[in-house]
Amino acid sequence: MADNIQDDSTANGNDASTRLISIADIYSFIPSPFVTTTEVVFETEEGSPFTDGYSIPKEREALRDLLESDTPDKNDPRFKRLMMYEERLLEFNVMQEEYENRAGAEKIVSTQEAVHLRSLGSLINEDQDTMQLHTKEAFRLFMGRAKDPNGQYAQIVGGKRVAAALKCLWLLSGADNPYADWALLRHEELMQDITRRLEREVNRLQQKLEAQRVRGLQYSILRSAEPKVLLLGFKSPYGYAISDLVVHFDYYIRTVKTLVRKDQLTDDQGRQSIRELTRVIRAAFIETARFERFLMRPELRDLCRADFVPNASGDAARRQSDVTQLLGLIHPDVYNGKLQPRHSRRRLNLAPHEKSILAHVSSEMEKQAGNDVEAAAIDKLL
Repeated sequence: MADNIQDDSTANGNDASTRLISIADIYSFIPSPFVTTTEVVFETEEGSPFTDGYSIPKEREALRDLLESDTPDKNDPRFKRLMMYEERLLEFNVMQEEYENRAGAEKIVSTQEAVHLRSLGSLINEDQDTMQLHTKEAFRLFMGRAKDPNGQYAQIVGGKRVAAALKCLWLLSGADNPYADWALLRHEELMQDITRRLEREVNRLQQKLEAQRVRGLQYSILRSAEPKVLLLGFKSPYGYAISDLVVHFDYYIRTVKTLVRKDQLTDDQGRQSIRELTRVIRAAFIETARFERFLMRPELRDLCRADFVPNASGDAARRQSDVTQLLGLIHPDVYNGKLQPRHSRRRLNLAPHEKSILAHVSSEMEKQAGNDVEAAAIDKLL
């Protein structure tokens, strides 16, 4: 048998092209083994895959007793309807199989073209991502510092450590953990504030350089004689956000030191400016790392939104109690998914009524927390 069948136009010599016959087309050539007529009445629905609106789910329910019977009664007035159901079910299965085989492509796309979708590789970088740093301050901010063996230097949480923490929170967010969403939202807020502050400071310092340029003095921004290039291979978008912050900080340090070198700032002014901003960034890094450390505890690792639905299991109730005691309450819009981080693997898989329950539960918890704070304030006054 030939692999393809020609159009009538081909047979008449009007068109030299041929078209491949789909599974559904071949099926339409086969005489139906079922006795069905246009007189059969059946249920319909919107969105049916059949042109006449035939509803397989509704018909299945209407014919349940016949379908469950080992020997359906041929004298039953619904017997022809049962035969139509079997025919339509077979036809639907053929449609579904063809759709899957063609990866959901439209009919104008050939099967040979459509199957390439399944073998299409994942996206990779065309080249290695890198970050160039000029200052020791920025390099230390990214690298961090471990405790030394003698205990003379305290640990510094670095950008690379925070990037790893953010990846864990990102994955926990994909497991429907509302506190991971909250941690990511909080981190984003802190980073936005810091970035705005960096931009304001750099603009202010560059205005000083511009004023000198107007007077006739052209000063260039300091750079390292041997800048270091670091390879980046982050597994989450938040890692790249950290590298963006670090290079912003690096340029800020270069600008400050340029103005000190050119006598536009004193040594103390330069050191104080760098010290204050470094402290703010490290505080934000510590907070994010702390979120990850808490939420990755074995007793909290499986925390998810379903834990906050009433009548949850004993383990869920314990996780709910532990996380609220440890990290407090979060906003209802984080529970119900209205507030979302910039990047999240989360797919909110609760039913609408469960989402409303979570919003109500969170609201009640916040009210209770407010009452507790008010009671504590009254106790202090008394």
